[in-house]
Amino acid sequence: MKYRKLGKSGLTLSALTFGCWELGGGPWEFTSDENNIKAIQAALDMGITTFDTAEGYGNGHSEEIVGAALEGRRHEAVISTKVSRANLAPQDVRRSTESSLKRLKTDVIDIYYIHWPSYEIPVADTLGEFNKLKEEGLIRAIGVSNFSIEQLKEAVQYAQIDVIQPEYSLLHREIEKEIVPFLQQHQIGIMSYSSIAKGILTGAFHLGSKTLAADDFRSTRRLFLPEHLKLEEELIQALKNIADAKGRAISQIAIAWLLHQEALTSAIVGSQSTKHMQDNAEAAQVELSESELAELNAVSKKVLAGIDG
Repeated sequence: MKYRKLGKSGLTLSALTFGCWELGGGPWEFTSDENNIKAIQAALDMGITTFDTAEGYGNGHSEEIVGAALEGRRHEAVISTKVSRANLAPQDVRRSTESSLKRLKTDVIDIYYIHWPSYEIPVADTLGEFNKLKEEGLIRAIGVSNFSIEQLKEAVQYAQIDVIQPEYSLLHREIEKEIVPFLQQHQIGIMSYSSIAKGILTGAFHLGSKTLAADDFRSTRRLFLPEHLKLEEELIQALKNIADAKGRAISQIAIAWLLHQEALTSAIVGSQSTKHMQDNAEAAQVELSESELAELNAVSKKVLAGIDG
């Protein structure tokens, strides 16, 4: 595993972060708490030291699983969690923090995010409470997730923002236009979510037999619409060609592309399978040549132009 410094925070993250959304239950197919605790512990043994959760994942259940899995090994891990949009008033932030600390079985949250920007509570009020939590030693770094460039520019006026968490992959590159230059200017890190586009960049929906159930939340998402799945075939084939040449999985090449992006600190990838997490961890060792990166960039942009018009 490779490790990277997070902005000006002083924290060091593993290049791969274990995304713990699925572990809370909710819209995902669920295995068991016992399995998921073992998956987290196995990931830590693999060198994945960073774990991302939120109070909103399974109404706190994901945090409980992370806390149970890391008990006794908390000092080896970096934990990031998030306060929900409904809890961004200062008194609610404080209550959420205390609840998350209890569920996570820890005295400090390493990275604390605003999960989604508020429609009503001024970000100055929310971040004012974040600053107090940081001064009190209850959190170490402050992050924002799903913020536009305008919202990000406002946020940095009220706190040291160390990291953002946006959707970022070969099939979602909107942040590259304005947000990435701003982040580099201000030494702010990126932890990407949907790093393999909710499963599309594994090739399972194009080269395998995997299909979505009618009630799967992904079935109405932009990338899973039938006409867009068709457009994505060219990118999946490009990934497969590189993967085959290197004896790797398609998903590993997609993750490796992200890890070659200079602005990225860590790619969040989740799974309830220890085998899949091992595959993900090995992606950190994959080297892509300049020509391979150029090909993936070109095909990705062509496909996205077709999808987004």
